[in-house]
Amino acid sequence: MSAPESQLPPSLRGAPSPDRQWLERLNDGLPEGVRNQLVDAQDLVAEVAAVEGVAMDPLLEHARGVVEILAALHLGAEPLVAAYFCSIPQTMISDRQLTAAFGADVAELVNGVHQLRIVDDAKPRSRDREEEKQHLEGLRKMLLGMAQDVRVVLIKLAERVQIMRELKTMPEEARRRVARETLDIFAPLANRLGIWQLKWELEDLSFRFLEPEDYQRIAQLLDGRRVDRERFIDRVKHELREALIAAGIKAEVAGRPKHIYSIWRKMVGKDVDFHELFDVRAVRVLVDDVAACYAALGIVHSYWQPIRSEFDDYIASPKENQYQSLHTAVVGPEGKTLEVQIRTLDMHQHSEFGVAAHWGYKEGGRHDDEYREKIAWLRQILEWKDEERDSADFIDRFKSEVFHDRVYVLTPEGKVMDLPRGATPLDFAYHIHTELGHRYRGAKVDGKMVPIHYALKNGEQVEIFSARQGTPSRDWLNAHLGYLKSSRARSKVRVWFRQQDFHSNVGHGRQLLDRELRRLGVSGVKLEALAKRFRFESADDFYAALGCGDISGTQVAGALREQVLPAHAEVPPRRRSKRRGRTGKKSADNGVHIMGVGGLTTHLAQCCKPVPDDRIAGFITRGRGVSIHRRDCRNLMRLEMTEGERLVEVGWSEGSEQAYPVDIDIQAYDRQGLLRDITDVLSDGGLNVVAVNTHTDRETHVATMTLTLDVTDVSQLSQALGKIEQLSNVLEASRKRVD
Repeated sequence: MSAPESQLPPSLRGAPSPDRQWLERLNDGLPEGVRNQLVDAQDLVAEVAAVEGVAMDPLLEHARGVVEILAALHLGAEPLVAAYFCSIPQTMISDRQLTAAFGADVAELVNGVHQLRIVDDAKPRSRDREEEKQHLEGLRKMLLGMAQDVRVVLIKLAERVQIMRELKTMPEEARRRVARETLDIFAPLANRLGIWQLKWELEDLSFRFLEPEDYQRIAQLLDGRRVDRERFIDRVKHELREALIAAGIKAEVAGRPKHIYSIWRKMVGKDVDFHELFDVRAVRVLVDDVAACYAALGIVHSYWQPIRSEFDDYIASPKENQYQSLHTAVVGPEGKTLEVQIRTLDMHQHSEFGVAAHWGYKEGGRHDDEYREKIAWLRQILEWKDEERDSADFIDRFKSEVFHDRVYVLTPEGKVMDLPRGATPLDFAYHIHTELGHRYRGAKVDGKMVPIHYALKNGEQVEIFSARQGTPSRDWLNAHLGYLKSSRARSKVRVWFRQQDFHSNVGHGRQLLDRELRRLGVSGVKLEALAKRFRFESADDFYAALGCGDISGTQVAGALREQVLPAHAEVPPRRRSKRRGRTGKKSADNGVHIMGVGGLTTHLAQCCKPVPDDRIAGFITRGRGVSIHRRDCRNLMRLEMTEGERLVEVGWSEGSEQAYPVDIDIQAYDRQGLLRDITDVLSDGGLNVVAVNTHTDRETHVATMTLTLDVTDVSQLSQALGKIEQLSNVLEASRKRVD
């Protein structure tokens, strides 16, 4: 709660000076050295406060409360020290100071908590209950998605508990606002992560300020009978434990605490009064197997009179979330009603740390299996913390990657949008509304204009600018440009183009195919077979799909392989080449086989440099084995006219990961850094450049470049040429034509 003192609750203003004795109030189980680090943290804050001339007592009192809450979770030194500094304004203590004094982990945790402050301002503004639920769900996901380290979320939850403890001194309106926010966002999040002690306190404190009369009535009823109830539960546990031992049933018997908010929810849900509840007094029995569950149930029912209407067998008929247990209510000692839950240890484990379906049932939320699996993983991490507290590498497990496939951003109204990682402002526009995406003309992120391909980051606020009338661009479908990340947005653009004039799409598709084949140097393509490969009945349908963006040039390049390899050939698998020189020459195994002939060596002709997916033929040389040429190679055509009897049928083998040299030509207006940008693009694509030759016309300033690359097939070549053509000043990039 980093805020100036004037904004603090009255209870925090003018609090006493820090006293190191407060550490004695913490649990005895603090990790070794934590006390000393907290003392050092207090000293650092005191030094900074003295230099700045600022009274820090109120903030430090709040910080100590947060640290005490976290100490009970046994998280280790870093989050406790970080929690102490999270209450201090960021401007007072720098990352460098924190890193130097306590290490990079502490500094990162502090930064992470401060970044989550944005969630505090993202309040739902819709009056529609369903929209509000979706917004709140988005905020919970945003909290987890923005946190690089799950411990950041735990610090945030502990901060909220401390704020709720201090809430009674704030004005009525502020109390209700903060309590509602806590009940809607933070308590469900604590529930999903399995931090029960924080969940229960957040719920009870929120309920206290939202429904004070109901809270006081239930609290008085519980307090008035607390001593009697505790004595009663102790008696029940003792009697039931003795009865189970006598029956030879190994079991754990424990009291099950009931909290004010959960009692109130059950009263409202069942429309009953407090005195009509059967489970205000409750115990839980844990046994080894299912047979023992029913045996224990028999003991309970024989020992105390069961209330028939209150028996539920969730073992034989599990709940939708796969929760299993036996629930029964009985008339126990002194004629008082008592709830008994009986389950196996595995059932209890699932209930507490299972596939996170329990919270979905409790909150009435919609199914989201992927999100539940991620929550379950985080809950497992939190469970492991008690088992591996001394493990040196355990901290790395907290640095979760599970939410890194999503990004959570805000609309100008504060609504949370859930997008795939790497999403752009254009993706955001299409996520809001299809027409807004079609009419996109620009965007501001956190008040600054950004390019269309800008990758959005967690917590950013996005504002879209649109024209009154506008249409999408075909470039938006070009994967190499990176304008659209989400398949949902790309689908909307494709639908728009598909709905346009069919004949214009056919013409545009024909141009795209001709250009792609010319650029790759591929000839002799059977168009009808290519169309059927993509399940189109006619060439025009295929052209139309290509023209509207349903099929990309890269997909076309990949489909050429089926036309290149003879259908009747038995294709032996290729072995991976173990050595390859800088010239790109291969060992004897170069991924080519000769139809019906064995024992002949082959080599790739340097005049045309064939690569997989090219149509090829072999020529038997004198003393050098078989030379492999592209079908459209001029040299091969001349040889076929003079010595056609020496040509043999050859084909590419499948499954190779070899790289083959290929020459490409690039035409571009010369500029500084052009060659560097081209080689960077190729390097990013994992392509090796083995030779470069450039020439610039001084009059036209047009640069002609010839590069020799190592590629694995025509598809990889197509992607490389597409990326190069997107660079500024580049006019054309294509495979070198065979003279």
